[in-house]
Amino acid sequence: MRIKPDKTLLDEALTEKVIGVFFEVYNELGYGFLENVYEKAMSVALRDVGLQVSSQVPINVHFRGTVIGEYRADLVVENRLILELKAVSEITSVHETQLVNYLKATQIPLGLLLNFGPKPGFKRKIFT
Repeated sequence: MRIKPDKTLLDEALTEKVIGVFFEVYNELGYGFLENVYEKAMSVALRDVGLQVSSQVPINVHFRGTVIGEYRADLVVENRLILELKAVSEITSVHETQLVNYLKATQIPLGLLLNFGPKPGFKRKIFT
């Protein structure tokens, strides 16, 4: 008997739905707005498809048991997916590292980096 490896992605249905909403928002608004415009549009569109969304969610950074800083996640969907929004010409490793650090600082293992730049793009990150 041969066991097939599980190729399903973590929270695949949720990320698929969010990526679909991302492209809908991008197609409606296009390129050129500031990130906060896309953040508000994503919040509206995600709620329209029945998802629970929180914006500008505080993330505390701890060092040796002491809070040493606070970041804000652009959006958190269903309390299990962090969305970091950008409106840049291209996603860089700095943007990816920022999202991974948000995942490290929370109990949320999954994040999407969504870029509303000249060409829409996204990266999926997992931290376990």
